Amino acid sequence: MAAMARGSSAVFRRLLMQQYRRRCLRIQEARGSGGGHALLCWRPTLDLGELQTCSGSFQMLGRRALHTSAARGGAVVQFKLSDIGEGITEVTVKEWYVKEGDKVSQFDSICEVQSDKASVTITSRYDGVITKLYYHADQVALVGKPLVDIRTESTSDVIQEEDVVETPAMAREEHTHQEIKGLKTQATPAVRRLAMENNIKLSEVVGSGKDGRILKEDILNFLAKQTGAILPPSPFQEIQTPPPAPPLTAPSPPALAPPPAAPRRAFAGRDVTEPLKGFQKAMAKSMTAALGIPHLGLCEQVDLSHLVALRDQLKADAQGHGVKLSYMPFFIKAASLCLAHFPILNASLDESCQNITYKASHNIGVAMDTGMGLLVPTVKNVQLLSVLEVAQELNRLQELGAAGQLGTADLSGGTFSLSNIGSIGGTYAKPVILPPEVAIGALGKIQVLPRFDASGHVTRAHIMNVSWSADHRVIDGATMCRFSNMWRDFLQNPASMLLHLK
Repeated sequence: MAAMARGSSAVFRRLLMQQYRRRCLRIQEARGSGGGHALLCWRPTLDLGELQTCSGSFQMLGRRALHTSAARGGAVVQFKLSDIGEGITEVTVKEWYVKEGDKVSQFDSICEVQSDKASVTITSRYDGVITKLYYHADQVALVGKPLVDIRTESTSDVIQEEDVVETPAMAREEHTHQEIKGLKTQATPAVRRLAMENNIKLSEVVGSGKDGRILKEDILNFLAKQTGAILPPSPFQEIQTPPPAPPLTAPSPPALAPPPAAPRRAFAGRDVTEPLKGFQKAMAKSMTAALGIPHLGLCEQVDLSHLVALRDQLKADAQGHGVKLSYMPFFIKAASLCLAHFPILNASLDESCQNITYKASHNIGVAMDTGMGLLVPTVKNVQLLSVLEVAQELNRLQELGAAGQLGTADLSGGTFSLSNIGSIGGTYAKPVILPPEVAIGALGKIQVLPRFDASGHVTRAHIMNVSWSADHRVIDGATMCRFSNMWRDFLQNPASMLLHLK
């Protein structure tokens, strides 16, 4: 019995010593006299009964302290430029919406940056005061580097920048840190706070951001579903069916601003060298990639006389709905009807030329000439839209393009493209495929030309030339020709499109 007692005592002593050692490693902050702090340390002795209090000043060192500095009324946090996706590593700061000393709240706009793909507005994650701007306008900012310094209103609001990317699951913070099917939730501090204020569990919200990150829009959409609120429609997603469009009202027609004129560069009597950046850099990259595609060309003439008459009849009705109706919505919708019969033209080819992906959605890009250069925004899910809805979306993209405010969602996800060179004055063009797409069409200007009718009489006809380019690695000439014939027939007899509309 004595041996058993000694063994139990030894085991108990080892457990107590391990517990004391762990306590010795913990730093407990306690306010002392004179603004000092005290360290409470457990030091085991032979009799395990002595408690010693060690006093002294100390400095808290932690992950947050490496990135923030104490300040009166809060802490100064370095607000870093987050990854905006698409492999972008640098952006150009186009415009600042704040200056040093300005007070900002969560979701307030800080600046607008432009990558080689789109313009993006950066918003604040914190409530506080701007203390420093790290860049001037037109300077290049690097992803992951500080953008501004913000003195937060409360130190409890300062959360490590790395926590923005991935937040660990915490049992005691059910609404802000949760695991979803074994995966960690991803949300910014501002989004987590918005969810907590509205009593929303992140585990019930589906994130639409990169790698499933939960965005502010996801929280607002979730809240709208719970309360029945109506929020502005979000951009169409590539494979998702958009919600039914609300009935069109008849507001006053919006004033469409004319596209800005191309900037004129004054010659200074010497050569000027400057680096490619922004959309110019993106164009150089994509066209270099397109050079490796063997292009198949096909040209065709289309008689648009019936379409011209139909558009004249519908233009006033569309204007009553606040929509400017051009010929382009008919061209886009006719292309979508043809893509349903020729899905290989609505596909993408991988870089190794080993796999081809047939796209479910008809996301048709429309090349636009803007003050920032050539942009190709996309009209998403054309197969689900009416001609009037296509015109609405096209009007929206044209207004954003003229203002230089097209976002990444508007400029990405295209599966087929049309370039309306005729709006400027071209008759023929040789369009270049935008990888990873496999086909593109260039539309010339509409000309009034003499043609023979069925009786052999000369009549006036509205003729447009179209030039197609296709990736000859996966598309043959016969397929491209049949597609072109169907598209031409739809436009020459637009009433036949009614048989195929859903």
